[in-house]
Amino acid sequence: MAIIASEILFKLSTGNSGSQGNNAAQGNVNNSLGKYISTTPVTDASLNNLFDDLTGDENAQGASYVDYRCIFVHNNNGSLTLQNAVMWLSAEVAGGAAIAIGVDPAAASAIGSGTQQAAVILTDTSAPAGVTFSAPTTKGAGIALGNIPNGQCRAIWVRRTAANSSALNNDGATIRVEGDTAA
Repeated sequence: MAIIASEILFKLSTGNSGSQGNNAAQGNVNNSLGKYISTTPVTDASLNNLFDDLTGDENAQGASYVDYRCIFVHNNNGSLTLQNAVMWLSAEVAGGAAIAIGVDPAAASAIGSGTQQAAVILTDTSAPAGVTFSAPTTKGAGIALGNIPNGQCRAIWVRRTAANSSALNNDGATIRVEGDTAA
């Protein structure tokens, strides 16, 4: 038996909004700024599922305008560890904002843990401490997440950099995570 793709979940983070604890509902992507895993999934192929639209003024700033989101990779398998997990950008819309990804320095942790699971940023334009970003486009060049045991999660950060490009509908990227399992 192996971990199947539907058991690798992507969820928002709770951020620093209010007193929300670990594994609490937090459905506003603009508040997905680290701290704990949320119960809210990142919706696949949905417009504005992680970032809001860049305004004309933000886009005009080009590489000077950068914002961030923290999401979690959740191993929802009942018994298996996602071993040697790797993430990369499997697709990115050409001509739009540039996307880069990085792993939070906090180790994988159990869903419901009382210990903070990711760095926290106060605003979406503040860079998270200890995160190195890159834009790998293949699994071989991907970023190592380590092992994620069943029922645990690992925080990852997504950085978006404006490109001062023409208006573009449906800008975005696809983040992929794969790993090994042992029965």
